[in-house]
Amino acid sequence: MAKTTINIKADREVKERAQKVARGLGMPLSTIINAYLNQFIRTKEVHFYLEGELKPSVKKRLDRLQKEALEGKNLSPTFRTPQEMDVYLESLR
Repeated sequence: MAKTTINIKADREVKERAQKVARGLGMPLSTIINAYLNQFIRTKEVHFYLEGELKPSVKKRLDRLQKEALEGKNLSPTFRTPQEMDVYLESLR
């Protein structure tokens, strides 16, 4: 498989700590990043684990959105075809 380069910006300390952990596992950081990218492709999901506390305004909004989702509010229906989605989106105008 052909290789390419991805340039990302990361905090120097984060990069160095990540490289140290990867070395401890016996692999380069690029292998870890490729594994995450492949998982993202397979699952189409992004997972973040936050350290510390969220800003109160962010927590309040996330709590409200979670409550609405659990109550079934402000959710779009599922679609079987792109045309069904188009009709639904047009109805929102």
